[in-house]
Amino acid sequence: MDHPIGLQIRGGTKVYPGTRALKSVDFDLRMGAVNVLVGENGAGKSTMMKVIAGVERLTEGTVLMDGHEVQFNSTDDAARHGIGIVFQELNLFPNMTVAENIFITREKTRFGVDIDRSAQRAATRALMQRLEHDIDPDTPVGTLRVGQQQIVEIAKSLSQNARILILDEPTSALSAAEVEILFRVIADLKRDGVGIVYISHRLEELIRIGDYITVLRDGAITGARSMEGVDVPWIVRNMIGEASKDFAKTEHHPYGPEIFRAEDICLPRIGGGLAVDHVSLSLRAGEILGVYGLMGAGRTEFLECVMGRHDHARGQFFVEGTPLREKDVAGRIARGIALIPEDRKNDGLVQMLAIRENMTLSSLGDFTRIFHMDLAAERSRVADFVKRLVVKIASMENPVSSLSGGNQQKVVIGKALMTKPKILLMDEPSRGIDIGAKA
Repeated sequence: MDHPIGLQIRGGTKVYPGTRALKSVDFDLRMGAVNVLVGENGAGKSTMMKVIAGVERLTEGTVLMDGHEVQFNSTDDAARHGIGIVFQELNLFPNMTVAENIFITREKTRFGVDIDRSAQRAATRALMQRLEHDIDPDTPVGTLRVGQQQIVEIAKSLSQNARILILDEPTSALSAAEVEILFRVIADLKRDGVGIVYISHRLEELIRIGDYITVLRDGAITGARSMEGVDVPWIVRNMIGEASKDFAKTEHHPYGPEIFRAEDICLPRIGGGLAVDHVSLSLRAGEILGVYGLMGAGRTEFLECVMGRHDHARGQFFVEGTPLREKDVAGRIARGIALIPEDRKNDGLVQMLAIRENMTLSSLGDFTRIFHMDLAAERSRVADFVKRLVVKIASMENPVSSLSGGNQQKVVIGKALMTKPKILLMDEPSRGIDIGAKA
C-alpha cells in the first residue's frame, strides 16, 4: 500500500543552552501509516515532535507539509494544519472535569454565546466508548489514576480529528488490556488516512504496530526504513551503537530473613467500598516481589499506604519484625522505605528546582552540618548517581524540567536510592526509560 509523505523536516537543528538536541535531521512522516520513532533517553525524540506540534521552533532547517514550507509559531498554528499530540508528560487541569479538559480552548457553544456542556458530555461519552473506558465526563481529572489520565489525553487528541497524530509514550501507564484497545483505535485511524507518529521504549510493541521506523541517537538519525524485516537487535544496534550492553542477568542467591510484612491492609474508597481490600504479603531480604493488577485494581493505593500517604488506612506493617508506627512519609523513609511513584510529575519531582536539589530532597539529613548544608558533599553524591544511572545532563544546576521524560525518571530513581532503602517500592519504575537504562 502506498503511503504518501504528509510532512517533512529537512536539515532540522535545535540548540538549547549547553546542548544540541537535534543535529541536521531529515525526517519523513507518511500518511495512513504508523511512523515509529525510537531512541535512548535524551536522543531528541520529544524535541523533534515538539517542533512538529508547534511547541518549539527549529534553530535551523525547514518543516514542509505537502511540499510547501510551513512555520508553526504555536500549538494553535499546528492544530490549524491538522496536527495533534499526546505529550509524554500529561497536560491536564486536575481541578477541571474530564469533559472540560478534552474541550479546553475548543469549547462547544450555543450560537457562540455560552458553553454547551451537555454536548461536551455527550461527545466525551462517545470518545470514552471508542476507547472502551467507563470514565464519567463530570469526574474531576485530579481524582483519576495516571493510567486513566493518559486515556483522557488520548481522547483529547482524538476529539480534534487531526490529520497527523503524535503519540509520545502513550502506553507507558497503560495495562496490557488498555494497550490492545489503543492499538484497535490506531488501526481505525490508519484506515482513515491519518499519519501517526508513535514513540515508545517497548521495542516489541513498535515492531508489532509500526509501518516505518526512524532511529535517533544523540540528536542525529542513525536509521530510517520500512518496518519490514526490522527486529529488536537492529533497533538496539542503531539506538546504542552496539547489539547489547551489560544487561542484567538472573543470579540465584539465598534469600535472607523476612524484612517487611503487611497484614490485612484496607483503604476505604471515596464513595464506598475498598480501594485496597484486606491485602497481606511478606517480603524477604534480597527478594523481588511483583504486584500485578489492571488499572484501578489498587496497586498504587497499596504502595501509598505503605509510604504513609493515607492516614485512614487500616492494618499493620512490620519492618524487620518491628511494627511500623511512624505515620508520615518522612518517618517511613527514616525506617528504610522508599517509593518510586507512578506519577513522577506530581509526586516525584519539583519541576522548578535544580536536578541536584531534586535528587537529594529525601536525604537532606545526610548533607546537613548543624546549621548549614555541605554543598560540596551534596554535589559529589549527585555526580556519582548521575554517572551510575547515566543521566544525560548539561549541568546538575539546570532545572529538572529541562530533562527528557526518561532522564527525569532516572532522577526520581536516584532520589529513592540515595536514601539507602531496606525496602524499595517501585510503581511503574521503567516508565519512559530506554532499553539501556533498564539494564
